[in-house]
Amino acid sequence: MSDSVDTRSARASAVTGFDAQLQRLRDLVLTMGDEVDRAMTRATTGLVERDVDLCAAVIRDDARVNALLVEVRTLAFEALPHPAEPPQLREALGLLHMASELERMGDHCASIAKSGRELANLPPLSTHIDLPQLSEACQAQVRDILSALIARDVDRARAIAARDDRVNRIHHRIVDDLIQLMTEDGDAVFRGTKLIMVAQNFERIGDRVTNLAEDLIFLETGQIEELG
Repeated sequence: MSDSVDTRSARASAVTGFDAQLQRLRDLVLTMGDEVDRAMTRATTGLVERDVDLCAAVIRDDARVNALLVEVRTLAFEALPHPAEPPQLREALGLLHMASELERMGDHCASIAKSGRELANLPPLSTHIDLPQLSEACQAQVRDILSALIARDVDRARAIAARDDRVNRIHHRIVDDLIQLMTEDGDAVFRGTKLIMVAQNFERIGDRVTNLAEDLIFLETGQIEELG
């Protein structure tokens, strides 16, 4: 009898410890989201204001997002062998995948900053002004999906993913405008191509928000739902 009680006690203690690790994982993922939000703001500002130093800071600070991913992975793999219920294991795996998506978002922000640095000393193009609108739309998506994660709100996650169509429409309009501009002005080809790459990076951030929404649904319900 005492052995059985001891076993149950040890299991309860392990599960309690696992819950604490899950909360730490959630906190780390939310911190990564905050870093990505900040990187997007700074990368956009650096691009629009032709601020080489700010662009360089975004590129340099991407290492912080990478370090957070390493911490998430380490904690998740340390936690997984512990006795735990399937929903807890599912949450650990879901948060691990979310962290990977956020790390890639950070990479997209760094790529935007690199393009901003390359374009800083070149004359601006007239369609440049549309990029902040795309950035704002993507940032709203990132912030909202992080809020949905905090609230564990799967209905909101679905609604956020549905808004990706707006991001895609803005992206396509910018690309069409830039292609038209490059067709009319051969001198604009290098700058236009760089800005198309910037727009594509923003659009990919929007796609990854949809992936996060799918992760949140899986995390909370155990169901795999295709939202894209």
